[in-house]
Amino acid sequence: MPTVGVIGGGQLARMMQPAAIAMGIELRVFAEQEGSSAHYATTQVGDYTDFDQLARFAATVDVITFDHEHVPLVLLEKLVAGGVKVRPGPAALHFAQNKLAMRAALADLGLPLPIWAAAKTAADIDKFIEANGPEVVVKTPIGGYDGKGVRVIRQASEVSDWLENIEHFGGALLCEQKVPFIRELAQLVSRNPSGELQSWDTVQTVQKDGVCLEVIAPAPSPVDSLGAKEIAKKIARGLEVVGVMAVEMFETTNGELLVNELAMRPHNSGHFSIEGSKTSQFEQHLRAVLDLPLGDTELVGGGSVMVNLLGVDSKNRQVENYAAAMSKFPNLKFHSYQKAPRQGRKMGHITALGQNHLELLAACHEAAELLYRTDLRIK
Repeated sequence: MPTVGVIGGGQLARMMQPAAIAMGIELRVFAEQEGSSAHYATTQVGDYTDFDQLARFAATVDVITFDHEHVPLVLLEKLVAGGVKVRPGPAALHFAQNKLAMRAALADLGLPLPIWAAAKTAADIDKFIEANGPEVVVKTPIGGYDGKGVRVIRQASEVSDWLENIEHFGGALLCEQKVPFIRELAQLVSRNPSGELQSWDTVQTVQKDGVCLEVIAPAPSPVDSLGAKEIAKKIARGLEVVGVMAVEMFETTNGELLVNELAMRPHNSGHFSIEGSKTSQFEQHLRAVLDLPLGDTELVGGGSVMVNLLGVDSKNRQVENYAAAMSKFPNLKFHSYQKAPRQGRKMGHITALGQNHLELLAACHEAAELLYRTDLRIK
């Protein structure tokens, strides 16, 4: 029985476990704290920035993969030098950890990007605003996720706190044009060490306060799905990614696709695949990191939607009225991450299969209202 070690005890590690059980794979999780979302598979709790702890964990598994991208690269490089299989490897993860490095690498690959520049000073930012404003997007190159580390600004003073601590962000900030987009898309792709590639249908994502709220699979037409898949495959090959990777994109007002962000792990935009694809992203990720043949990603039922359950407050620990929601919507699939509650935090998700995405989204939101007694619709 092969053993896969996952660093990080979040919901992504949690959702790898059913796929691992089905394939006879032992999953072991290195969690940051007791009682994590992936507690069912947790075998070690500790600090992933401590090399000795990482090495002890690595000695118990055949290959290491990730629930997040925050493990220091120098520690992963040291593990690899010692013969540990780390997938994706530190060379690829570098581009997921550092947005400036990612932008430069994708530019070298000739991929379509927003106008961007590195900025070390307020003068650099103001110069970029003058050329690409009146509003631009400024991002911290490291440490940002789910809308954190991203600001839309009109003048450099709006990120003065970041400039004062710029060394914490690698010595520069990332400036990007504010793209005139009509929607956001995501393209998932998987690659194993042998070079085999598989991609899912392109999906449309909808954000609320910088956090994913809805996913529609496939993205409603017209969409350049072939173009999106080719972009993702070119990135996976060019950066030698192993495992599942999500490429978040903007579809502009003139129909162009621009790469926004990368995630080198299973991704929120692929949760629909648990019920909505012949091979889920979690099964595929495990296949890929073990260098097994990749599975068929064809949609089940012609399509699906996913709606995230976002935290309401610090008291509502678990969904309420579960029985009522299940009774009214027996066709929906409910997932709880068993996470401590927080406003806007991803607490779980609901998936529905079918081709009428408007009806399915309405059902998922109504079920969410029953669960949390709140309206999660975008306003």
